[in-house]
Amino acid sequence: MATHGWDYNGGRNWRGRVIYDTNLATSYAAGRWQQLQEAPYWEYEHQDWVEHPRPVHVSWNGIVLEKDNPAWQVMFPPNGWGCNCKVRGRWLSDLVRMGKSGPDEAPQFNYVERTIGQRSALGPRTVGVPEGIDPGFEYAPGSARLRSAIPPERPDPIGGGPSSSGSVGLPNRRPSDTLPPPRPLPASVVLPAGMAPQDYVGAFLERFGATLAEPAIVRDVIGERLVVGAQLFQDAQGEWKVLKRGRERYLPLLARALQEPDEIWARVEWLHAQGRAVVRRRYVARFAVEGEETPGLVVFEMGADGWAGVTAFPPAPGAYVEDLRVGVRLYRREP
Repeated sequence: MATHGWDYNGGRNWRGRVIYDTNLATSYAAGRWQQLQEAPYWEYEHQDWVEHPRPVHVSWNGIVLEKDNPAWQVMFPPNGWGCNCKVRGRWLSDLVRMGKSGPDEAPQFNYVERTIGQRSALGPRTVGVPEGIDPGFEYAPGSARLRSAIPPERPDPIGGGPSSSGSVGLPNRRPSDTLPPPRPLPASVVLPAGMAPQDYVGAFLERFGATLAEPAIVRDVIGERLVVGAQLFQDAQGEWKVLKRGRERYLPLLARALQEPDEIWARVEWLHAQGRAVVRRRYVARFAVEGEETPGLVVFEMGADGWAGVTAFPPAPGAYVEDLRVGVRLYRREP
């Protein structure tokens, strides 16, 4: 620690002990998050034996919330250095014994400014954190593991990216057949206009068993795994970016393209600006939606550089569709 300038001022090895205990508690919390998934309700427990309790943590003691309540993304312990709070799984029968008719209201978080990095080479900076939670602890370790695997949305549109279909050495094979015929769907699959962004995203996630608070690992028709969560439709600051040119109404179709594609393609894309190659997997599907004059073309594409999606009802899709069907075909739905 002296090598990194972390000389101690208290008892010997106190800093190492704090770091070790915190890492151990965070690892335990990540595993505990997974263990608790079977219980529909979670109870926050403050430990009475703590010598210097945090008033905010004490106020949360005994609060019971649904497991997918967004508040857990912020207040799942540990919530600071030396925090020993726990979470216990509860069932409806437990709530009845506790004299509750249902889960409690989530606490309102009062965000305050804290200064961190006073000894950092970059200098101090101010961050906003919920009152009662130390900077760097305002997240759920178990959920964060999955969220980190959710691909970000990339800026370039499908079919208009930086790769070239004629690049030497890339698999550019095209099929001799055509896409299977569009499958009929009722008009109700298209969501109404004017909904809140989170409601559109929730409708997408519901098909995969995910929620706004909890991502899910899903397998496609060929067994490939991908992580689906609300962060697919959020920017780095957590703001929704789903309201784009009316695409939000067709998110259920995008979900169906992932679950029930007509074809899946893989292709190496050369990113000229970055001087590197990425492998992208492309899900293509067509649906004849009741009330629409032409079949809808739905494409979901993902790779190490992020994901992109297209939902359109082109009047003459022929050439555009065929440009998307290039690379190595991994799957084709039987008509």
